[in-house]
Amino acid sequence: MTIKDIAKISGVSVSTVSRVLNNHPDVSEDVRRKVMAVVEEYNYIPNNSARSLGQSKSDNIGLIVRGISNPFYTSIIHEIEQDIEKAGYTLVMQQIGATEDELLAGAMMERDKRLLGLIFLGGRLDYTKEQIAAISVPFVSCSSNNAYGSLDDTCYSSVSIDDTQTAYEAVKELYKEGHRRIAVLLARPDDGSVSQIRYEGYVKALTEVGMVPTEDLIMSVDSYNIADAYHGTKAWLDKGIAFDAIFAIADNLAMGAMRALREKGIIVPKDCSIVAIDGIEVSEYMAPALSTYCQPMEELGKTSVDLLIDLIEKKGEHRQIILPTIFREGETIAVR
Repeated sequence: MTIKDIAKISGVSVSTVSRVLNNHPDVSEDVRRKVMAVVEEYNYIPNNSARSLGQSKSDNIGLIVRGISNPFYTSIIHEIEQDIEKAGYTLVMQQIGATEDELLAGAMMERDKRLLGLIFLGGRLDYTKEQIAAISVPFVSCSSNNAYGSLDDTCYSSVSIDDTQTAYEAVKELYKEGHRRIAVLLARPDDGSVSQIRYEGYVKALTEVGMVPTEDLIMSVDSYNIADAYHGTKAWLDKGIAFDAIFAIADNLAMGAMRALREKGIIVPKDCSIVAIDGIEVSEYMAPALSTYCQPMEELGKTSVDLLIDLIEKKGEHRQIILPTIFREGETIAVR
């Protein structure tokens, strides 16, 4: 007997059963009585009780979100939540800071919540076999892969875009339109995560056209926050370095940079073009609208859930899936 069975017998949704079992107030008394009658009839023990009594099988799937304030994750989380509930499982989510260890958080959640599987949303790209040994359930890395790690493809799953190639295409777009002093705005070029792998695409594009990447055109702001991007760009502009374009590795960073540019009297795209990666909704409604490579957020979430459930139900094997991006032209690239 699972939460999905309770929902079917009660004639309500899985999410409604979950709210009843977790004592949420937004359920009518009639529905609550109907669900609890089925729970009592079939002697169903909710997961929080089962952990101590050991009489009921868990239906929990964990989601660890690395980077608490990143709006890029919003649509992905919503899709993951919906798809997990549709499949008859219960989502348990935890958000951690951008510098915290997601594997440690996942191992603790697995133990405490008796998880069947895990999704890591955002995270490092350098897992080793020894590090993942703490996780004994199937897991999927969503929006990241194991580019710098030593894991065999048969022991993990991932769903992401080709970050290096997308960054390469973004910088080549700027070069095609005549830009030659292209700065890069990132967290750190060596963070072992998305920042580093997109920086590699930046370097690849410049090198291919005979341009040498230089330290003075690297803006490191140590996070993906809009405020940090704003302050970091502002400080970099004070150095008086010549540039005609910025490749921001994330929309969030681009938005912070655009405010700093505006305050310095630098008009986008007349004086400086800017392009980014992610495609979050708010960046489309800025003035000017950001030119960016959009990730398929809903598809990232759905594919991650499908992969994980196949692994849990032993219907599939580990896979590494690369999804395409779509260039949103926007209004922040000018022809030089």
